[in-house]
Amino acid sequence: MRLLGRLRLRSLQTKIALLFFAITLVAFSVVYFVVVPALRENLEGQRQDDVTAVARDTSSGLEDVMGGDISAPRLNELVRATADRADAQVTLLGVQRSGPEGRAIEFYVISDSRAGADIAVPESVAVRAVSTDRLATKEGPADAVAAVPLRYRGRADWVAIYSRSLDEVNEAVSLIRAQVLAAGAAALLVALLGGYLIARALARRVRRIERGAEAVAAGNFIDPIPVDSEDELGQLTRTFNDMQEQLQRVDRARREFIANASHELRTPIFSLGGFVELMQEEDADEATREEWVEQMRQGVERLQKLAVDLLDLSRLDAGSVQIEASPVDLGEVVRSVASEFTPAVANRRAGLDLDLPAGAVEASADRERVAQIMRILLDNALRHTPEGVNVTVTAERENGRAELRVADTGPGIPKEDAERVFERFYTADAVSGSGLGLAIAKELAELMRGNISLSSDPVATTFTLVLPAAEE
Repeated sequence: MRLLGRLRLRSLQTKIALLFFAITLVAFSVVYFVVVPALRENLEGQRQDDVTAVARDTSSGLEDVMGGDISAPRLNELVRATADRADAQVTLLGVQRSGPEGRAIEFYVISDSRAGADIAVPESVAVRAVSTDRLATKEGPADAVAAVPLRYRGRADWVAIYSRSLDEVNEAVSLIRAQVLAAGAAALLVALLGGYLIARALARRVRRIERGAEAVAAGNFIDPIPVDSEDELGQLTRTFNDMQEQLQRVDRARREFIANASHELRTPIFSLGGFVELMQEEDADEATREEWVEQMRQGVERLQKLAVDLLDLSRLDAGSVQIEASPVDLGEVVRSVASEFTPAVANRRAGLDLDLPAGAVEASADRERVAQIMRILLDNALRHTPEGVNVTVTAERENGRAELRVADTGPGIPKEDAERVFERFYTADAVSGSGLGLAIAKELAELMRGNISLSSDPVATTFTLVLPAAEE
């Protein structure tokens, strides 16, 4: 049970739902613990600024009656009128000095706009106002206070204390906090539920790909998975389908290759066995025996070629093919390799023309690998075309590249085959060849920082090997 709980916590579905929840929680935490306190501070500061402004504007009326003959009732009325104008509570304090140079200051209440109420005198702000002889403020948790010193004959003998309650600010902030909490709780619930549903849909799509991958890993190909979106998972699904299609193609090619290789191996082996038995049992004449030996030799050559192709392929896959790049004269390589094919050209009653420039066409490549590619291209041109075709080999240097072309006048390669001739194990005519030569040639060309391309039409086929030109 505990293991099941851990697995659920590690699932993509749970992680995405918790991520939605955490993001929403962080957002509302920032609002509650940062934005709301900042809002409260701004509101309290605004209330303090308002009190300070009205204190400056209305305190002169109180200062004008200092030293005059005004009765207490009249002074009380003036204080209340000032409080009404300022929309604040006003307390008028008298200043009593004592001690050396009058540094000890005490206050007494002269009048207050809150008649009959218990008056708490904010002495600290009053002392600062008298000591500095300028307006002083005090922003407390309950009130915004401004103290204005009132002068008579150049000395501050009275202090007018203006105060406004911060209850409205506290109530507004409390209401906002309550609303934020309620909205946060609702948002967290929606985020958790929405995240769970979205994660569930995403997890279902991921599991569908996972099941498909497990099936393919077990060797069981499935129908393409529907691509129902253009997001990352949709791209992943499309890539999976492409991968499966490639694997199916490779698997089919592998099966075809096994069948072809078996045929290629079985035919010469059975043929060799048959000729050996004939030579042991039959009393044939010398001409017949020479014919049998020639057929046995051809069978051995087929076995040797297949073995070499398979060995080259395994080396390419293992990355053990070493390329030693050096200046290589393509014309010299063409002449050397073409001489090897003189018997094959004669047997096929074909023509082999070498259209080479007088000067050297040097490429930066590995000579042995270029010769190997040349053999593959010439063998391909002679093996897969009717007897009597003409094969032309050209070499030239152009735009910093060295190019070698092998063209034949055969019937051309169908488009559907032309697109796949460089695939491993693929052969357009399964009775001839293993389908490895052109694939090996292309990989060797790419190892030498070059490439091989094909162009074909109903009357001609051309393979072009492009290599980096050697530095002059």
